[in-house]
Amino acid sequence: MSEQLRVEVLKQVAEQNISFVNMQFTDILGTLKNVTVPIERLEETLTHGVWFDGSSIEGFARTVESDMYLVPDLTTYARVPWDQGEGLATARLICDVYTPDGRPFAGDPRNILRNMLQKADDIGYTYIVGPELEFFLFKTPLDGNLAPIPHDNAGYFDVSTDMATHIRRQMVNALRVLGIEVEATHHEVALGQHELDLRYTDALRAADNAVTVRVALKAIAQMKGLYATFMPKPIAGVNGNGMHVHQNLIDLKTGRNAFYDPADPYGLSSIARFFIAGLLAHAPGMIAILAPLVNSYKRLVPGYEAPVYLSWGRTNRSALVRVPRISNGREETTRIELRCPDPAGNPYLAFAVMLAAGLDGIQRQLNLREAAEEDLFHVDPRAQGLETLPSSLGAALDALRNDEVIQEALGPHIYERFLNAKQQEWESYRAYVSQWEIDRYLSMF
Repeated sequence: MSEQLRVEVLKQVAEQNISFVNMQFTDILGTLKNVTVPIERLEETLTHGVWFDGSSIEGFARTVESDMYLVPDLTTYARVPWDQGEGLATARLICDVYTPDGRPFAGDPRNILRNMLQKADDIGYTYIVGPELEFFLFKTPLDGNLAPIPHDNAGYFDVSTDMATHIRRQMVNALRVLGIEVEATHHEVALGQHELDLRYTDALRAADNAVTVRVALKAIAQMKGLYATFMPKPIAGVNGNGMHVHQNLIDLKTGRNAFYDPADPYGLSSIARFFIAGLLAHAPGMIAILAPLVNSYKRLVPGYEAPVYLSWGRTNRSALVRVPRISNGREETTRIELRCPDPAGNPYLAFAVMLAAGLDGIQRQLNLREAAEEDLFHVDPRAQGLETLPSSLGAALDALRNDEVIQEALGPHIYERFLNAKQQEWESYRAYVSQWEIDRYLSMF
C-alpha cells in the first residue's frame, strides 16, 4: 500500500466529513456486498484490513474455512453521493479478499480478473474495456409489489416523451462524484428502457465501475420513486437489457492500439482477427458467465437486436461481434464490440473469460471466417454454416463443462461453485409450472 495514497485518502475523508466507509466486494454471482466501518476504525482498517465470515457469501467458503479479510484498494476511494445526511456521510472502498494466511482468495472474482490481466501483461498487452449498460425504469406500485410497468412511452433516442431525461442526468452526476466517466446516455428502443455508456478504461477499473453503476442507478431511481432493473428480459415481446462490451488491446511496448491495421478492409490487425476468432470459438463455453440467468436466454432470441449466431461484421447488429466504425484521424480507437453479455452477470468474471477467449485466439492464431453483413434474422444462417449460442441456461452450462479454456480462466474454486449454483437454478426453473403453461394447457387437457 502506497503511504502517499493512504495519506491522501485520510485527507479526503477529513475534508468531506465522512462518518462511515463501506468496504465493498462481490460474491461469485456479482452481487455487491458491504462491510461498513465507522470513521474511527478507518486507519486501523487501512493497516490491517477487516475480517468477515466468508461462509455466508454465495460460493465463497465452507463453514470450517470461513474466516477471510478485506484489503481495500485505495485507488477506488469515492464519496457516496446519495448517502450524505447529517452525521451519515459515507464513502466507499472496493476491496480484494484474502485468506487468513495472507494469500489472495481463489473465490474472489476481482482476483480472477487480476490474474487474467497479468497473463495479458506477460505477453505484452493491456486489456481496455468500455461497457454499455441497458436498464429499465419501472413505476413503483403503491402496494410495493414490483411489476414491469414502464415509466414512459418513449422510444429510441426520443426527446419529448422521454420522462427520464433529468433522472439520467442525475445518474450521470452521481457517477461523476464516484469518479466514473460516462460517454453518453439516451433512451433505448423499448418503453421505459435506457442506456448508459461508460468511458474506456482498463478492465479492472471497468469492472469496478460496472458494479458501482448498478448500485448507483438503483439508488437514484429509488429517490425518484422508481425502480431500476438490469434484468435481461423483464417484458416479453420487446427488446431486453444487454451489456455490450467494447474492447481492445494496447501494446505495452509501443503504447499503440494492437487492433489497428490501415491495410485491412476493416482496419483490423491480425491480432484483432485472432482475438475475434477466439471470442467466437469460446462464445458457447463462456455464455453462462456472460448471460447467467434463466431469463437471459429469453433475451437471446431472434428479432430483438440480441445476437444468436456465432458471426461477426461491421454494419450487422445481429452479429455476435461487431466492428464499430471510427472517425477519420482516430484510428487508435479501433475496437470490437461483443453483444451477447447482459448486465445481470458478474463483470469481473465476464471480462476475465472474454480476455481468456481472445488470448486463446491469439496464441493459437485461430482463423477468422468471412464477415456476415446480412441481417441474420432475415436470411437462413444455416446456409452460411453459422452455429448458434446455447438457447437455455441448461445448454449453456453443458457448453461450459466442455470448455477447458474458460474453466481455467475461472479457476477450479469459482468454476465448481458457479456451476453448482447455476445448475440448481436451472433445475428449479425446469420444475416450476409457469402461468404461461396454465393459460395454454389447463383448459385444453
